[in-house]
Amino acid sequence: MPHITVLLAEDHLIVREGLRALLKIETDLRVIGEAANGREAVALAAKLNPDVIVMDIAMPLLNGLEATRQILHAAPKTKILILSAHGDDAYVDNVMALGAAGYLVKQTAGEVLPTAIREVHHGKHFYSPSISKRRFQHQRQARAMGNLPKKDAPKLTSREMEVLQLIAEGKANKESADVLHISVKTIEKHRQKVMEKLNIHDTASLTRYAISTGIIESCVQITILE
Repeated sequence: MPHITVLLAEDHLIVREGLRALLKIETDLRVIGEAANGREAVALAAKLNPDVIVMDIAMPLLNGLEATRQILHAAPKTKILILSAHGDDAYVDNVMALGAAGYLVKQTAGEVLPTAIREVHHGKHFYSPSISKRRFQHQRQARAMGNLPKKDAPKLTSREMEVLQLIAEGKANKESADVLHISVKTIEKHRQKVMEKLNIHDTASLTRYAISTGIIESCVQITILE
């Protein structure tokens, strides 16, 4: 029986080592690559074509949300299983809307990760038990209330999401331009467009927005909020 191939995308080395050790004992699962940030995840996904990607959300340079969007755009059959310290509805809804196949919170991932990988590989969705229970309750409440539609969040392009993350990480325009291999003038245009779409017009507020939506972790950028 062929292995289910897995790519680990997680910026903390100790967590990646723990995940690798956990999956190593599973005879039908094989870790074929590891990425320390979202950009590496996108590149390795294209190179290795894994069956399942275990993806953290808050990673440097390119977060798991945007990495998920880029990977699934290029390879829609890839299954992405989100692994995050945050289980808030906003985090879950954001990545599931992008096409992720499952969502695990790190506190319980060790108990169910192998099962979750197998389930999403076979075309099913999988959530941590706490998330699954909460989503069921929300769906039941929505049906009881007539399933009122939610107001859509502002839609940022892939490039605008990248620029927003770099702004929130404290990168100057020149640094962002170097990372994305575009001109400073183009960065400035994207920055202005992001502010217009979000109706946010200062860097500190952009950073708070990035934290609240899971684009970066609160520990990544502290000085600008003090």
